[in-house]
Amino acid sequence: MRSLRFLRHTLIVATGTVAAFLACGAAQAQQQHTFKLTVSPTGYDHYQASHAQKAGIHLMTANTPAGLAAKRLGRFGMTQDHSQGGAFGGGDWGQGESGTRYPGTLSYHGGHVVRFAKEYLIYVNMQSNGNCDSIATCWGDPHRFLSDLGQSRFIHIVDQYVGAQSGDRYRPSRDVIEVSYPSAPGVPYTDLDVQTIVYAVTSQLGLPGGYHAIYDVFLPPGQDECAGPGQCYSPDNPSTFVFCAYHGTAIFPGVGPVLYTVEPFQDVSGCSVRPNTPNGQFIDSTNNVLSHETIETITDPNVAGAWPTGWWNELSNAMFGQEIGDECSFLAINPPPPALPGPQTTVFFDPSNVDLNGHPYAIQPEYSNAQHGCATSPPNGGDGWGNG
Repeated sequence: MRSLRFLRHTLIVATGTVAAFLACGAAQAQQQHTFKLTVSPTGYDHYQASHAQKAGIHLMTANTPAGLAAKRLGRFGMTQDHSQGGAFGGGDWGQGESGTRYPGTLSYHGGHVVRFAKEYLIYVNMQSNGNCDSIATCWGDPHRFLSDLGQSRFIHIVDQYVGAQSGDRYRPSRDVIEVSYPSAPGVPYTDLDVQTIVYAVTSQLGLPGGYHAIYDVFLPPGQDECAGPGQCYSPDNPSTFVFCAYHGTAIFPGVGPVLYTVEPFQDVSGCSVRPNTPNGQFIDSTNNVLSHETIETITDPNVAGAWPTGWWNELSNAMFGQEIGDECSFLAINPPPPALPGPQTTVFFDPSNVDLNGHPYAIQPEYSNAQHGCATSPPNGGDGWGNG
């Protein structure tokens, strides 16, 4: 059994650039990585993932009829939790009984938050997918984006929720992790498949679980994934196309709690950002959902509704159950030209143009309790505690 648990993987020292992508229409950016790690999950990995405990997920709704209907029906497993507020001042009973009340206020529910972390980027079926001859052609450069995000003022919006202030405390690993995992045309992955991938990476490569590691799983174009019955990323099947991405937590045997996010291919109708962003729709659509899921993992890692958790909205009837990114996911409506018959309105995510570590991006703002609104920088332009 031990030989099944640790599949041989290839360790290749990369001497040059692993990925490059087109930015701002012409400029090419490159990132240096240290290792390329290749993993193939086994039956043992699948068995262990199937025995994960207390797994929970939180979905980022797609701009589709199915996504809107699911959101209205509350189909994301949220159960109302009237826990008392914790150390950071949220969830204070009666806090709005007099004076001004803010519907977006996030409440703290006594669970973990992520004060610092390393992010491990996992690219699925890159070499076996005909559309992906490099990271750049399918996902842009998530490593550079996460590195810039971690060194930006933007990330300090989360300081008020996690009780930390130091800079550059969220960093992407320099390793490139490629996973080969079986897929069949027209057959979506399930969340168990994703957990199998994540378990294989942690166990075979000896990587940590816990609340200081985040595993980001990138799926190639054309790969659908269902988090539950009728809750799918499925651009080819509109009736089940409910989400664009999600984050989750599972407690794996022998590993402990593992935080992960799932980013299918984002440059599709229902998930893409508006046209004319700094790096183009393809790259900024990926970065937009990656920032959304990363920051929600930081502030609510155990996933609202699963068991005692971090920060989410329990005060507003209209926003109940929403996390820090859900409340600030703005939309842009593109009506059809007058000459085109029939309903053809397109809905895009409408991010904000931001500067992260000296590089331009388009990503959504995040909700700030301190500022009572959606923000792209911390209070007073300083850290997340209002210190300039």
